[in-house]
Amino acid sequence: MQLSILDQSMIPEGSTPAQALHHTLDLARAADALGYHRYWLAEHHATPSFASPAPEVMVARLSGETSGIRIGSGGVLLPYYSPFKVAETFRVLHALAPGRVDLGIGRGAGASSRDARLLNPHLYTSSDDAFGDQVDAVRAFLGAVGDQGGIMPSVEGTPQVWLLGASPPSAALAGRLGLPYSFAHFGRPELVTEAVQTYRRHFDPRTGGTPRVMVGIGVYCAPTREEAEQIFASQRLFRHRMSRGDLRPVPPAEVALAQLPGLAEDLSTERTEWPRYLVDSPDEVARQLTAMSEAVGVDEFVVLSTIHDHRARVRSYALLAEACGLPPRDVPRRSTLATLQPT
Repeated sequence: MQLSILDQSMIPEGSTPAQALHHTLDLARAADALGYHRYWLAEHHATPSFASPAPEVMVARLSGETSGIRIGSGGVLLPYYSPFKVAETFRVLHALAPGRVDLGIGRGAGASSRDARLLNPHLYTSSDDAFGDQVDAVRAFLGAVGDQGGIMPSVEGTPQVWLLGASPPSAALAGRLGLPYSFAHFGRPELVTEAVQTYRRHFDPRTGGTPRVMVGIGVYCAPTREEAEQIFASQRLFRHRMSRGDLRPVPPAEVALAQLPGLAEDLSTERTEWPRYLVDSPDEVARQLTAMSEAVGVDEFVVLSTIHDHRARVRSYALLAEACGLPPRDVPRRSTLATLQPT
């Protein structure tokens, strides 16, 4: 079981988008040293709570900020873009960090209908087949050699391509295409088992690929469960607000703890086979991840932690890395905003 990180470059209340992006750089450096397998950047548009609409830009910067961890998109929202342009961009990124770049491709909205049209004035709702054709086009352009089709730059090898989704149909498509699949459990926890089973059932070995399942899950670690619940409070209120169309930045834990008891609805009480969020001490979170991996058939978890305080967020990842036995990397010493020590 491997562990990775998905970063939405969330903006804490009282902070700025620029500061949020620098927190992303800092967390990526920490993740590299802590031994995480990969670091993915999400894509969001016209959302005041997130700072990064261009994961490919952040991947380029992170290629120089890290040395061992894989870096990539989680993911590029392909319907908004030309497959040719996406392929050229990621060929450049692969040239900058050969063997370390992932191209995660998604189809989800990530933007309002207005902003989607601004990104692509000719956008239309595509079928699974049309989206599959787009994915195939990107893969063909990535693998083109020399000046075939005018593709640039000329490089050896290609980024690793993943298909992202949150439903059994997306899982089936990933299987038919022979691609590794990342399921957004933090978005649709009730479907994780069905999606993984669908993916493995539809995987086509004739593609030459190898089936691989990654699951995105929310994790909130602290030395004790009580402390973990405190830092998780920010996400509880944030999600409650988002369910009502309130996209303000992530609130501080103390604000959330004061407001949550008075809310008519608290989404933390939902019940699914596997929880949307794991909130506990490091050893207990590690135990739950192991149990889920074995029961569902998960090869890798990509962890998402929406924590207002940056130091607490870095500490959560450090505690998880230690509890799961990740071997630290010997990386070039770089200044960081937060300590890597889990204490």
